[in-house]
Amino acid sequence: MDSVIHDIGASSQVQSAVVPQTKAGTHNERLLRPGRIRKGIRRERFFKKTLSFTGLMIILIVFGILATLFYQSLPAIQSLGARFFWSSTWNPVENIFGALPFLVGTLITSFLALIISVPFSIAIAVFLGEYFPKGGFSNFIKNTIDLIAAVPSVIFGFWGFFVLVPIIRILEMKFGIMPNGVGLFSASLILAIMIIPYAASLGTTMIRMVPASLKEGAYALGATRWEVLRKVIVPYSKSGLFAGILLSLGRAIGETMAVTMLIGNANFLPKSIFSPGNTMASVIANEFTEADHPIYVSALIEMGLFLFLVTFVINLIGKKIIKRATSNNG
Repeated sequence: MDSVIHDIGASSQVQSAVVPQTKAGTHNERLLRPGRIRKGIRRERFFKKTLSFTGLMIILIVFGILATLFYQSLPAIQSLGARFFWSSTWNPVENIFGALPFLVGTLITSFLALIISVPFSIAIAVFLGEYFPKGGFSNFIKNTIDLIAAVPSVIFGFWGFFVLVPIIRILEMKFGIMPNGVGLFSASLILAIMIIPYAASLGTTMIRMVPASLKEGAYALGATRWEVLRKVIVPYSKSGLFAGILLSLGRAIGETMAVTMLIGNANFLPKSIFSPGNTMASVIANEFTEADHPIYVSALIEMGLFLFLVTFVINLIGKKIIKRATSNNG
């Protein structure tokens, strides 16, 4: 009797072991059907062609923009020549176009914004990347920085106009300066706030990529946290930090709306950082719809072409530095 029961149990075990194998085999057979394989290959080819077409479209769009800007700015390039960037007279009524005041305004606002924003950006990057990489407070700050990057520039312009300008006007009166409120300094301040997220986010990523073995080795030798930060973390991630600053510079050079609302829109060379002025982007935004002469339109487009090339080169250099830094860290 015991042998019969044992045989029945063994038989049931064999059946229970065979059924899943049969199901698995059926599933594999379905996967290996020739029609299914051919269908999968066709889908993969279609997907690869779609991706290649999308990438090619991006390249065509960029070169299309460059070609359009160059073609439309040819009349100004041919008639004004190099003096377009050296002349300080901008008089559309008499067809005299010199972009030097806007070039100077762009350089002053961009570099002043960098000087103001870099210490804050590095401090935020160190805070999020080394001191408080995790936790609710760290996530709150990170989300706030991401929110700043997503806010439309016109909102910053409104905020600057109603908050920053009155404060700066009071400060100018206390220091005996003509109380304009608007000017290069106001535009630089709002630009600095706008570009902080770009440098801070990239800096945080680079600081988090510093190998733990390097920091632990420094701590094992008796270094303090400040010494590890100064002699290990910052030197190791300096390429990424510099790349973040470069990308922020590209963002600052091309910013338009907030700067237009706060810079004062004066078409002459600024006498100080508190003077009203103009940038290339802001003069294009202000005057493009009013341009009623072909050479006038072409001169504005030539400034757009110059901005395009400068920001393209800056972004290209920044990306190269980031790529080299990440490959070295990897």
